[in-house]
Amino acid sequence: MKESSSDYKLLTGLFFKLLPFQILLIVITAINGIVDGLYASNAIGETAMSAIGLYGPLNHFLYAASMMFVSGSQILYGRYLARDRKHINSVFTVDLVLAFALALLTSGLMAIGVFTGATKVFVSQEPDLQMLNQYMLGQAIGIPAFVVGQQLFAFLSLENQKKRTMFASIACLIVNAVLDHVFVVMIPMGTFGLGLSTSISSWAFLLILALYYITGKSEWKFSFRSCIWRDIPDIAALGYSGALSRFVEMFRCLIINALILKYVGSVGLSAFAASNSFLAVIWAVPFGMSAVARMMFSISIGEQDRRSLIDTMKIIFTRCMAIMIGIVALLVIFAEPLTMLFYQDKSEPVYQMTVNGFRILPLCMPLSLISLHFSCYAQSIEKKALSVVLPLVDGAIGVTVCSFFMIPLLKIDGLYVSNIMNGIICFSIVFFFAWAANKRFPRTLEDIMAIPKSFGAGDDDRIDITVRSIDAVVEVSGKIVEFCNSKGIDKKQSFYAGLCMEEMAGNVVTHGFSDTGKKHAVDIRVVYKNNELTLRIRDNCKSFDPSEHAKSKDSEDVGNIGIRLVYSIAKEVSYQNLLGMNVLTIKM
Repeated sequence: MKESSSDYKLLTGLFFKLLPFQILLIVITAINGIVDGLYASNAIGETAMSAIGLYGPLNHFLYAASMMFVSGSQILYGRYLARDRKHINSVFTVDLVLAFALALLTSGLMAIGVFTGATKVFVSQEPDLQMLNQYMLGQAIGIPAFVVGQQLFAFLSLENQKKRTMFASIACLIVNAVLDHVFVVMIPMGTFGLGLSTSISSWAFLLILALYYITGKSEWKFSFRSCIWRDIPDIAALGYSGALSRFVEMFRCLIINALILKYVGSVGLSAFAASNSFLAVIWAVPFGMSAVARMMFSISIGEQDRRSLIDTMKIIFTRCMAIMIGIVALLVIFAEPLTMLFYQDKSEPVYQMTVNGFRILPLCMPLSLISLHFSCYAQSIEKKALSVVLPLVDGAIGVTVCSFFMIPLLKIDGLYVSNIMNGIICFSIVFFFAWAANKRFPRTLEDIMAIPKSFGAGDDDRIDITVRSIDAVVEVSGKIVEFCNSKGIDKKQSFYAGLCMEEMAGNVVTHGFSDTGKKHAVDIRVVYKNNELTLRIRDNCKSFDPSEHAKSKDSEDVGNIGIRLVYSIAKEVSYQNLLGMNVLTIKM
């Protein structure tokens, strides 16, 4: 138990190292939405807030399309890492081509809809329709940059380019805020100015990210020659379930908006848009968590690593859940100060409706955290039924069905309560699928995940060793030899396996643990399955590719003798830097 917890700590450190940058990707749009909302409500008027709310379904569609490409390409990326790294150039290029083509088509259709009057399907009365049309035209200019930018951000995260993604995110926020003031206050362009400022900030974001690829520094290259167009159906098949929730949210928004207008009026829509625009920033936390989890799930599945799969989900149920509960408590406590960012007159109905939004809506977040991550998990491991049913219910069916009953009864509060009821329904679905898969009541996290028995190596087929100092390295060889002997592996191969791992672990400790102020650990895993012995060493030290040193033919290069020995003994040695961690796999 003590040894397996080392891998858990490594994964926990990796998870929270990646999390801030994944949150940033979502926060960009969310904070831009808040800034737009503040300028809309304070500089233009309440009707402008309604326009932003009415644009919501289109926003969900764009997120859904982008999410399909991001999640599908990431899952494919994780699989090719294990067997065909060169193929990733195809995944990268095909993903960008698809994303740009769909974004360009969407921009064109939005413009056509405005000029032909087709946008009346969202709202027919003036001045709401005029403000929505102006806002859509402003947003349409930046849609290609927004969608392609999200793809580049995802791949840069895999290449561990934190500084660039951070700089691009901050630049995007600053550009949007400055231009909002220019286009709304200094040059009164109304809702068109709001949309235009967001578009220009999206292009600035894309340019900063694209420069890394244009200068040729990236590991993955954009190349039509490398394209394998049969990757298109694979990306779509793997990614559609991840996008399904966001896609059906578009229809949910249309239905919910209609119910609010019918039973509450435009004041209810303004209240919901205000609270929802701020909570979109908070939603970046669970969505960012699910983005990190998806990457880690994909790589664990590509490596057939059962333990890491469980540990990743354990992080969600412990550390992540504690964070979400703390955030929700703060939102409830500060509901009124948050409301006053948008509306200051406490006698107006919109004020109390918004306060209730901040007090009730956040309560669904801890339950949604579970739903989001089980959707990602089901998508990554291809549990097809759960990966479709859960997003459909979470994205539309649960909230919509509950709202049909609750909004007429409780008005706008009925919508807020419906979101909580939806979270309970989704958790029940996860539990039911686990019960059906196991054919018994699930008692542990592994039971709820219902990992196929054939997946990865069980506890009896592997050994995990933690190395935190050079003193622990000398024990590695003996433990591996003992494990190999228990599996009936011949003494020569057992000895070589122990020798290889002791040599490589010692190399990591000697050269990788020299960073001052950082805690390091080496996680060693030995798996014997299907008559094949596989050794894996994972660490969080600086990047180090031993293959470059194995090629050295300098007889006086004593430091590389051990590495060359390992490469001469092993059947296959492969190195990857995955999400900022070194992973060396040796097959004997």
